[in-house]
Amino acid sequence: MSRIGKKPVELPSGVTATTSGQTIEVKGPKGTRSFTAGDDVTLVIEGTTVSVKPRGTSKRARQQWGMVRSMVANLVAGVTTGFKKELEIQGVGYRAAMSGNVLKLSLGYSHEVNFDVPAGVTVTSPKQTEIVVEGIDQQQVGQVAANIREWKRPEPYKGKGIRYKGEFVFRKEGKKK
Repeated sequence: MSRIGKKPVELPSGVTATTSGQTIEVKGPKGTRSFTAGDDVTLVIEGTTVSVKPRGTSKRARQQWGMVRSMVANLVAGVTTGFKKELEIQGVGYRAAMSGNVLKLSLGYSHEVNFDVPAGVTVTSPKQTEIVVEGIDQQQVGQVAANIREWKRPEPYKGKGIRYKGEFVFRKEGKKK
């Protein structure tokens, strides 16, 4: 019995959900998102709640039950509040700046790194050492943040690089004479 799947997803005011077959579409103040569930579960809209019910007792149906419920909850959260990832840049001379739809990163390379921001995601740089990635799709926001971080991951000796806000980087001791 799925503990997550049993809970219905509440739709806040201003959010509507419609189903057509196995596809659920959620509309809210920030936009519209949709998700297609597998054939192992049934999506039911009852007033201001969305319930997910398994079709049968197979292992796959029970796995999909909780996963689909989480995906529907993420759709609702995305169109109401959105998702946000914050990155910090540490290192002497390392900085970020937005120029139109391009994030310009100075990361100690001989050249400046230009990162094109994909559609559906907003990237801002409130300070030279901070990057904020926002959007309504949790997976896309996380992927864009990971792609930015991949340009210069934090190294363990001096801690220089791009890291998530609040991320702990295990530091190593350097060579001794």
